[in-house]
Amino acid sequence: MHHEHDSASPWALETLAIRTGHDRTGEQEHSEPIFPTSSFVYGSAAEAARKFGGEEPGNIYSRFTNPTVRTFERRLAALEGGERCVATSSGMAAILSTALALLSAGDEIVASRSLFGSSVSLFDKYLGKLGITTRYVELSNLEAWEAAMTPATRLLFAETPSNPLSEVVDIAALAEIAHRHGALLAIDNCFLTPALQRPLTLGADLVIHSATKYLDGQGRAVGGAVVGRDQELEEVFGVVRTCGPCLSPFNAWIFTKGLETLELRMRAHCQSAQLLAEWLASHPAVTRVHYSGLASHAQHALAARQQRGFGAVLGFEVAGGREAAWSVIDATRLLSITGNLGDVKSTITHPATTTHARLSDAQKSAAGIAEGLIRVAVGLEAVEDIRGDLARGLDALI
Repeated sequence: MHHEHDSASPWALETLAIRTGHDRTGEQEHSEPIFPTSSFVYGSAAEAARKFGGEEPGNIYSRFTNPTVRTFERRLAALEGGERCVATSSGMAAILSTALALLSAGDEIVASRSLFGSSVSLFDKYLGKLGITTRYVELSNLEAWEAAMTPATRLLFAETPSNPLSEVVDIAALAEIAHRHGALLAIDNCFLTPALQRPLTLGADLVIHSATKYLDGQGRAVGGAVVGRDQELEEVFGVVRTCGPCLSPFNAWIFTKGLETLELRMRAHCQSAQLLAEWLASHPAVTRVHYSGLASHAQHALAARQQRGFGAVLGFEVAGGREAAWSVIDATRLLSITGNLGDVKSTITHPATTTHARLSDAQKSAAGIAEGLIRVAVGLEAVEDIRGDLARGLDALI
């Protein structure tokens, strides 16, 4: 079998990322094929009846299962050390499907206040409509998580490290709080990926990905995934199957090929981000750098303990607020001005007016999103070129 590898696999992560998930067809192909088909054919009416009735495994319709999507799901599950993975049409669809699968009216979520803006909108506006309440707490403050728990709390949800301030939460300690209260812990792992952090091995119940980011790694396709135990994932699969936020075979194939170089890419991203963070910390125009790889970061020791690397996203602040930040961004010639990240191409953005623009001033202030804050997602260009591109604007501020 090419895919039966659990968290106790004898294979290293790099090997799992290249070898798991693919069942060769009769063509004996070496690379994974794409199955761009909406439906699948049966040899007889009786076979169709058995498959529709669930008596016999097999593909029925690509909204339910597709061989290309299955290869990606198996491979990501192997990398995260999970029993099962369900792929979705986007990272947001992964969060929505998880919530619809596991929560009912009257249930409560406790979430980090340092969440992706769309996640906050999803919880407040759309899940709120369904009678699901969300309370937000400071990511790293375990006492605040504990205090927010009630008998109705069913799910804890966090991104660690946070965007764009690189705040970190102790996943094992958070899992302990969740389980003591009979709740599940979901960790959005799209910033670090299983190459740098495996939340399930630290006690989390669910891992959520925007595969759009580092799993693809080259900014080509939109998709998402949920990984965890078969018990919860069967419910998530039910939502995807019935409500339809399924992943296209073509995008699944792109993500599968992305996983093959994931470990190499993440190592290179981290190396450049570390060099850049250290250089920024020494630049006279920079008042503060947010990156958990810096010894000056408040949670550097925790990050070093639960992560195998510090990731590629860093934030830094300049004096002079929005005007100064925009001048640094506009002086770049190489970096792409875009809110996206997880790409081989370095990107730069002003969080207060883009990724976090929908937050109120009070929410921005609570989340530490200052007007002088700039976020860089460090790509795989030569680090001296990235540094030179940022120096153009920063040197002009001195």
